[in-house]
Amino acid sequence: MQRVPRSVKRCSDSGNWNKVNPIIYNPFSLERNVKNMAALATTSSMACPTPTPSPLHYYYWSANSSTSLKRSSSTSLRISASSLADASALLKAAHHTVETYVKSGMVVGLGSGQGSAMAIEYLGRQLRSGAFRDIVGIPMSVESASEAAKAGIPLDNYQDNSQIDFAFDDADVIEEGTLTAIIGRQSLQSDESLIQEKSILKAADKLVFMVSKKQYRGGLDGSIPVLVQSLNWLETAEEIDDLFLGDAEVWRRPAIGHAGPLGGDFPLVTREGHNVLDVIFTSPISSLDEVAKSLDKIDGGVDHGVISKFPKRKVKGSYPFFFNMQKNNPQVRCTAVIASESGLSIVDNLSKNSVEGL
Repeated sequence: MQRVPRSVKRCSDSGNWNKVNPIIYNPFSLERNVKNMAALATTSSMACPTPTPSPLHYYYWSANSSTSLKRSSSTSLRISASSLADASALLKAAHHTVETYVKSGMVVGLGSGQGSAMAIEYLGRQLRSGAFRDIVGIPMSVESASEAAKAGIPLDNYQDNSQIDFAFDDADVIEEGTLTAIIGRQSLQSDESLIQEKSILKAADKLVFMVSKKQYRGGLDGSIPVLVQSLNWLETAEEIDDLFLGDAEVWRRPAIGHAGPLGGDFPLVTREGHNVLDVIFTSPISSLDEVAKSLDKIDGGVDHGVISKFPKRKVKGSYPFFFNMQKNNPQVRCTAVIASESGLSIVDNLSKNSVEGL
C-alpha cells in the first residue's frame, strides 16, 4: 500500500474538513520533509482564516480501491510553527556547515542529532552531484552510520590513530563565550558510545557544532552525563554528590523508561560496560571548564559529556612562518553555527569573532 499524507484542518466556524493537496512524505529526505511541512503549514493557514493547531493525518491508499482513503488512527503528528521554524533554521545551518568547511579529499567525522542528519544527507547529495570527491566519513554513532549509508557516503571505522580533517556534531547546549559544549544528554542506546563521539571530536583538526539560538547561552544548568565504572558506581555517585552538594543531583540513567535516582532494575550499560550518571545542576553553572576539571579527578569516573580545551591547530613549516601564521591568521579549532529565524550566527572559540545574518 502507498502512504499518502494530507493536511486536514477544521475551521472553528465550520463543521467541514478542508482537505489540502497531498504532499508526498519521503522518509529518506529530511530537507524535503522540512520544506513540505513548511509549505503545508502555510497552505493550511490560508485555507482557514481562524487557524487552530493543525494535525497531519496519514492515510493509506488501498490498491484494491481507487475511491477510498483510510485514515490511520495510530499516526498523527501535530506541527507547531516554532518547531517548523527551528527545523528550517537548522537546515540552513547544516547546508552552511557542509558548503563552508567540507573540502574534497577530507576525512569527515559525522555527528548525531537533527542538524547532523541534515548535514549528512546534504553531504551525500553533494557527493552524488560531483561537488565533492573522495570524501570518507567516520560515524560517531549507529544513527549517523545509518544516515551516511543511506546518503551514499563511504565510511571507515574510527581508530585511535585516525586522522580526521573535520567533524560536525549537534550539541545539547554550548556555553556562551567559551564554546564549551555538553553532549550526551539524550538517551544513549546500549550500542552507542559517548567515548567514541568525544574521541572523534577531539581528534578532528577542526570541528563545528550546530545548535539553535536557545542552546547557546551563559549560566547553563541541567544535566551533564558522566560515565562511571559499573562495579563501584554508587561510591562514585556519592563522591560526585558531595562535590556539588546543594548545586546538583545525581541520578543513574535507566536503560528503558523512567526510574528513581538508583536507575531502577535495568540501568543503562554502555557498549564499553559503563553506567551513566546524570549530574543534574539545579542552579546556573559558573564555569563548565571548572566542572569538567573536577569530574576528571573523580575516582571511578571514566569520561563525561563536556567538550572543551580547543587548542590551535598546528601549522607545518619553519618557526617564523608558524609564528606569523598564528599571529595574523589563527587557525580556528572550534566553531558554533547558531541557527535562528533571523539567520545564522557564526562564532569561533579563538578570536571570539561573531558573524550574524548569514
